Amino acid sequence: MAGPTGAPPSELSVTQLLPNLLTIMAVCAGVSAIRFGVQGNYVLAVQLILAAAVLDGLDGRLARALDSQSKVGAELDSLADFLNFGVAPPLVLYFWGLQSVPNIGWLAVLVFAICTVLRLARFNVASQSETAPGDNRFFTGVPAPAGALLVMLPLYVSFAVSDQRILPAAVICIHMVVIGALMISKIPTWSFKAQKIAREKVRFFFVGFALLGAALLIFTWVSLVAVCIAYVAVVIITLVHDRRRRKQES
Repeated sequence: MAGPTGAPPSELSVTQLLPNLLTIMAVCAGVSAIRFGVQGNYVLAVQLILAAAVLDGLDGRLARALDSQSKVGAELDSLADFLNFGVAPPLVLYFWGLQSVPNIGWLAVLVFAICTVLRLARFNVASQSETAPGDNRFFTGVPAPAGALLVMLPLYVSFAVSDQRILPAAVICIHMVVIGALMISKIPTWSFKAQKIAREKVRFFFVGFALLGAALLIFTWVSLVAVCIAYVAVVIITLVHDRRRRKQES
């Protein structure tokens, strides 16, 4: 918000700084996730990455609500997204299940990280473009937070079944590369941000959200597996509907 002369104000309230504080907290969570992944505490590492995803979903909305958006905040948010969704998840996977194939495993980590930074760069350019598509119901490709959630699916499955890795390292590497490719693909993926809830159904939405939160706390790994499967199903259904629509239009 500019001052009387058009220059930025010399002082900011703590409330205006809250969005950036949330972003910094998300960065701390992502870096800490890497630390605990190195130490072998994978449960806490995953929890910190999920916490970073929640904070990422809150900081932008809070900035718009408080009218405290800034170029610095946007750049900080983008850098935090790369760390939390492009670096921390593949590194945790590497320390957890790819130590037996260090070279191939590290190559998969690099591929995923590069795909994430390309995905974020494309999103930033599209967001800043005045000619960006007007339909905000869909993303182009899988968003970075969803990619981070999906890439750790082998870890969720293993912890849901036992405390040991049950999938071969090669399968985990392929899975990581596939998720990275989905992020930079052009397939339409449904945007939850654009979803509208009818007023008479809001109470059911709250109940469902509470049940999901309770399930994530009590049956964490099984619930994460179910969320990933549900998200993949939504992506597939959206893709099928999009192809049908294109055929009808042609």
